[in-house]
Amino acid sequence: MKRLWAPWRMEYILDENKHISCLFCDISKKGGDKKNRTVDRRNLILYRGNHCFVIMNRYPYNSGHLMVVPYFHTPTFEGLSDDMLFDLISMVKKSVEILKKALNPDGFNMGLNFGKVAGAGMESHMHLHVVPRWTGDTDSMPIIAETRVMPEHLRKTYDKLSGYFMKLKPV
Repeated sequence: MKRLWAPWRMEYILDENKHISCLFCDISKKGGDKKNRTVDRRNLILYRGNHCFVIMNRYPYNSGHLMVVPYFHTPTFEGLSDDMLFDLISMVKKSVEILKKALNPDGFNMGLNFGKVAGAGMESHMHLHVVPRWTGDTDSMPIIAETRVMPEHLRKTYDKLSGYFMKLKPV
């Protein structure tokens, strides 16, 4: 049996509150002061807008995998005002533009899952996935070894992207 060491997973496994509260609501409340970038860096938050924030996926499908998340807690579009929806989609657009500049991907996958049966891992708080893709970024490892190869550490990717996001002004 092959082993892939992922020591950061233990924090998640041992977190007794992970099923009690909403991860996105909890993270968005921490470090909300724009001067306190340390907490946001720890939580992988790249940007805070008026109605949504951009966060890196801690368990990404690919390097640069981002999520755009509304602050408003809802499992679907219900309850989101037109301003919130505009901010959400605008941030997806800006995230794609930044990923193109910073990482030069060949394309993107975007995903939005409503409900557990649709594949939503966080079914109580909707969010949009933005996943950069490169020609040849998949190989046989996930099929043969059930292992995904990540070519760059999360923190290094965060550092590449954070400068671009810091220049943005909330919509």
